[in-house]
Amino acid sequence: MSFWTNKFFLIIMILISVAFITLLERKILAYIQIRKGPNKNFFIGFFQPFNDALKLFSKENLNLTWLNTMIFYTAPFFSLFLMLFIWLSINPLHSYNNNLLNDFLFLLLLSSMSVYPIIIMGWASNSKFSSLGSFRNVAQTISYETSFAFIALSFFIPINSLNFLFLSKFQNKSISFLFSMTFLCLYWLVTILAENNRTPFDFAESESELVSGFNTEYGSINFAIIFMAEYGNIIFYSYLTSIMLTSEFFFPIKLMFFMSTILWIRGTLPRFRYDNLMLLAWKNILPFSIMFFWLIFFIFM
Repeated sequence: MSFWTNKFFLIIMILISVAFITLLERKILAYIQIRKGPNKNFFIGFFQPFNDALKLFSKENLNLTWLNTMIFYTAPFFSLFLMLFIWLSINPLHSYNNNLLNDFLFLLLLSSMSVYPIIIMGWASNSKFSSLGSFRNVAQTISYETSFAFIALSFFIPINSLNFLFLSKFQNKSISFLFSMTFLCLYWLVTILAENNRTPFDFAESESELVSGFNTEYGSINFAIIFMAEYGNIIFYSYLTSIMLTSEFFFPIKLMFFMSTILWIRGTLPRFRYDNLMLLAWKNILPFSIMFFWLIFFIFM
C-alpha cells in the first residue's frame, strides 16, 4: 500500500480506537462504582460510543455574543490536528522508516505545543471560568514539561540514541526499564497524567471549582472534538510508555495495561489541591528527575 493510504488507515484506526477507549473508561468506572455501565446497546454496549458521537454531532452550536467566534470554533480542531500529527509523524515501532533519528526531540516539540489550543479556547470563550482553566493548564504544563524531558532522556542515555526503535530493541536483550528503573517509571506515569490533564491533575477542567474549566462554553461537535484529542493522546502516551519502559514482547497486552491504568486512576484518586500540584512538580519530581538524569549519565558515559 502507498504511503498516504497507510496514513489514512492509521487516522481511521485512531479515531475508532478513541471511540472504544471511551467505552472502556465507562466500563472501568462503572465496575469501580459497583454497577454495570453501558450494556443495553448491542453486546455489552458495543455501539454506545457511536450513538454518543451521533448525538453530539447533531446538537446545535450556540452562537454566543461574547465569543471570539472564528478562533473559538477552530481551536478544538487545532487540538485534534496536533494529536493526529503526533501519531502520523512519530511511529516508535517503525522509526527506521521515518528517517527521524531524533524521534524524542520532535515529540517534545509537538507535546509542548498541545498547551496552545487550550490557551486559545479559554481566551476565545471570554469567560472567567474558561480563562482560569486555561491559565491553570499553562502553569501545569510549564511545571511538568521539564521533568517530562529529563525523565525521558534518562531512558535514552543507556542506548546512546534518541530513537524509539533502538530503545525497544535494547530492552529486548536486557531487563526492562520498568523493573530496573521502577521509581523513575512511577514519576514518568505521574508526568504523563499531568501532561494530559488527567485525574488527579485535571485542573484545566476542575468541574467542582470552574464549572468545566476551559471547555465551559463548548458543546456539540466542538465538545466531541476536544475529547477525541484528549483520548487520542491517552492512547498515544500509553503506546509510548509500552515502548519506552518494556520490550516488544506481548506488546498489545502491555499497551492495554498502561491504558487501563490511566483510566483506572480516574476512578480511584481524588483531585489534588493546586498548591500540592505545584509542590509536587518543583520540590519533588523535578529535583529527583535531574538527579537521576545525572546519575545515569555518569554511569553510562
